[in-house]
Amino acid sequence: MKDPRAGQKDAYGLILDAIDTGVYRPGDRLVESELADRFGVSRTPIREALQRLETQSMLTRDGRSLIVASLDHNQMADLYVVRTELEGLAARLAARHATSEEVRVLRDMVEEDRSLIGKPDAMSRANRRFHKQIHLASHNRYLVQQLDLVHRSMALLATTSLAAEGRGEEAIKEHDQIVSAIEAHDGDAAHKALSEHISKAFVTRLKIDADKVR
Repeated sequence: MKDPRAGQKDAYGLILDAIDTGVYRPGDRLVESELADRFGVSRTPIREALQRLETQSMLTRDGRSLIVASLDHNQMADLYVVRTELEGLAARLAARHATSEEVRVLRDMVEEDRSLIGKPDAMSRANRRFHKQIHLASHNRYLVQQLDLVHRSMALLATTSLAAEGRGEEAIKEHDQIVSAIEAHDGDAAHKALSEHISKAFVTRLKIDADKVR
């Protein structure tokens, strides 16, 4: 079935979006002909996109096949260290630069997302949207670019921490605290609230992974 978005984005963006939204998960094999059919584009741009994604370590080789890469424990830890620092900076800058309209959007997101508690996939999508809004509210395009790279790599984690029991409700409370700090133009509090939010998500993910090996 062809993807209706194919006319709006290039092959690279379409494949990346498919990985980001979980259509393709770590370990899944990507086949040129299947991707070309799905997105309604020729195999040449698909091949070029796959090569680009492999260069960016989003894909890896399994024999002659390309599969969606996965992150080992150390890579995941490194990613969370960087994410914590950059996200905290974004929150600090948002507290300084966000317009009243941007803050209103963040507040509305928190309220709307309460209805998604217990729906981890939907919450995961909403969570990405919420964090992206904070990135944009920082009004620092270089920081936004770096955070886009970080969040791209987050797609290589097979599960969402929001699937853990009780984590969805906790995350909403943490989002509320982050927005309150931004509303108050308190950069230190915003940095602290968002950094702790990422840290708690990391702890939850570590527990999920630990349970898998029992």
